[in-house]
Amino acid sequence: MKRFLLGLALAFFAACDDESSFVRPGDEDSSSSAIPGSSGDLSSSSSKVPEPVEGSSVTPKSSSSVRSSSSAEPALSSAEGGEDLSSSSVRSSSSIASSSSAKSSSSAKSSSSVSSSSAKSSSSSVSSSSEYVPYDHLIDMGDGVGTHVKKQDYKTFTDERNGRSYYYLTIKGKNKDGEADSVTVMAENLNIGKMVGITKDQADDTTIERYCYDRDTTNCDRYGALYQWAEMMQLPSECNTKSCADLIQPNHQGICPDGWRLLTRDDFYIVLKSENAEHGIEDVRARGFGGYNYTGYSLVGAGYVLNRKLKNIGESAGWFYTEEGVDAPAEGAFVSSTAKTGDIFSTYEMAKTNGLSVRCVKLEE
Repeated sequence: MKRFLLGLALAFFAACDDESSFVRPGDEDSSSSAIPGSSGDLSSSSSKVPEPVEGSSVTPKSSSSVRSSSSAEPALSSAEGGEDLSSSSVRSSSSIASSSSAKSSSSAKSSSSVSSSSAKSSSSSVSSSSEYVPYDHLIDMGDGVGTHVKKQDYKTFTDERNGRSYYYLTIKGKNKDGEADSVTVMAENLNIGKMVGITKDQADDTTIERYCYDRDTTNCDRYGALYQWAEMMQLPSECNTKSCADLIQPNHQGICPDGWRLLTRDDFYIVLKSENAEHGIEDVRARGFGGYNYTGYSLVGAGYVLNRKLKNIGESAGWFYTEEGVDAPAEGAFVSSTAKTGDIFSTYEMAKTNGLSVRCVKLEE
């Protein structure tokens, strides 16, 4: 199982950690520098996946990658080749019944204790001789020049749990069946909870916990917080090391505010296939994150936590979905990732105990 997780680690984090292992798209030869075809296609047809590490007992399934050529480098990187992707002991997988038919989730964790998460109007806990000015997220969304989304397309709402406000918008596109569809989604990453150190799991099931890059709350303000899978799902922390498929519900609310739910792969497909999109994943990334942001989604380089280490702020982004993995449902869940440069974008499985960004989708009224 460790060899399987190592294979996933190298498949997930192979493009942007340090200069010794980082291969930027465009630095390779033309046969491997870009993903052929539509770089944002989440369909499994004609898909290939990154080759597993030699000796790995698991070959990733075609449904867990996005039209990447076998020679193309995935989006993120691991400079310490040989790391165990899981930060806790590996347990055997067990199949559990399919998800409940309930239409909204009932959180297994309490969200009552979130007062330590700073609202945008409050000052940061980082020491400074001057008062911290909250980050203006409209900077990431652009001023409308050269894009298809204008400032007036964004709306705001306030998360009553901590008083933090978020921009959101409705993105019109096509779903996986090729039909016209839309999704109303946050244009920022979620930021709520009590900050804990990355040497600890987010294991307090009585409150929401978050990782802030470099233990700096200004990074959480700008990029959003990082969460383990069970924390995002608001399921018992033991769900990071055992399958909890029977607790996953349609329209799963998880860590999102009331009236919102967690982003799914189907949602993100609509974003990628936005009627404004012309450049695939680059139209999902903010202009300051190597993108055009024609969709308005404004994805930023929030970095990630891998094996108790913070990596690649400003250079990479990764986010969990609500699905457990197919190859290792006890320890793994589906994620997507992208780097600042190029059109590489991939979807696959990785360990639930890593820390990634979270986006929320507005429930239909």
